[in-house]
Amino acid sequence: MMQSSGSAGPPGGPDSGTAPDSGDPHRSGGVSRRLFGKVAYGVIAVAAIGTATGYSIRSASATGDLSSNLTLIAPAGAGGGWDGFARETQQAMRVTRIANNAQVVNIPGAGGTIGLGKFSTMDGQADTLLATGTAMVGGIALNDSPVGFDNTTLLARVAEDYDVLIAAADSPYNTLGDVMSAWQEDPEGFVWTGGSAGSVDHLTIAQLALLGDIPPSSITYIPKSGGGEAIQTLLSGTTDFASTGFNEVSDQIEAGRVKALGVASPERLAGFENIPTMSEQGFEVTLTNWRGWLGAPGITEDETAQLVDILEATRNSAEWQGALERNKWTDVWLTGQEFADFIAEDTRRIEDLLKELGL
Repeated sequence: MMQSSGSAGPPGGPDSGTAPDSGDPHRSGGVSRRLFGKVAYGVIAVAAIGTATGYSIRSASATGDLSSNLTLIAPAGAGGGWDGFARETQQAMRVTRIANNAQVVNIPGAGGTIGLGKFSTMDGQADTLLATGTAMVGGIALNDSPVGFDNTTLLARVAEDYDVLIAAADSPYNTLGDVMSAWQEDPEGFVWTGGSAGSVDHLTIAQLALLGDIPPSSITYIPKSGGGEAIQTLLSGTTDFASTGFNEVSDQIEAGRVKALGVASPERLAGFENIPTMSEQGFEVTLTNWRGWLGAPGITEDETAQLVDILEATRNSAEWQGALERNKWTDVWLTGQEFADFIAEDTRRIEDLLKELGL
């Protein structure tokens, strides 16, 4: 379950661990979102703990330059959104020599809370960082995680991206308005897919339901491990619509394999100006998929400052600016108390939304 890699790879896929296919959702009635979170957490946790003993993440030196060796934990599987974020960070650090030896380790499962749980035990390991973001906020709440952000050291919010609602190219629906009208007439008539339960993909669909006065209990949502899997379910007819990170499916949209019905961004995206936002179609979805970094618990103020400096130097590099452009990410750099306040507000907002959904 824990995988280490020293090579950079392409980003993509939602921030989630692999979720088993539930079979034909039209027959089964879909996955119970609350139950899914509980079961996934328990099963994956056992697997992660069982395999973690086979890999030892290096302990941080009490002194010295932390940039000489860094471990970047992506709390999702290879090919997931956090994995792509971590590997883009790794690549920028290497090319600029901000960190001479940065490796990526994957600890997938339960909206990032398996990785968070492991990370919370790495007291004082200042050379190990954990990727975090919106999906982890939802994962903590949905899984009643015994650990949270208080069990880490907050470092920085770095970037955010936006979800896009897609359908198969031959779908009869061409706009978000078409979808919402049909959904309102038949609340239980459609099957949706995206990343892990509680992820921004799931919450985007939930927010659309609330804006359309559609009972949240009627949502049939099938979690998948990546944008590629979500597209396959659309093409096979297993699902009707998918909400996923725009950068994960932009090439498939360009190729005409799927159609984009609306993007959850404040304005149309550069290079894809033909895709309208959800807001301009009358449905103001306000969620963004932010990503950032956490430090281990128990590290010193000097170590915290050094890690923030490393991350800021990476963020300011031409290589990272190229990653932002490639992935259609937005720079949202935030540190210190402002970052702590942001997480507290984001947590309240997502917990309220999950409560409205009965999750």
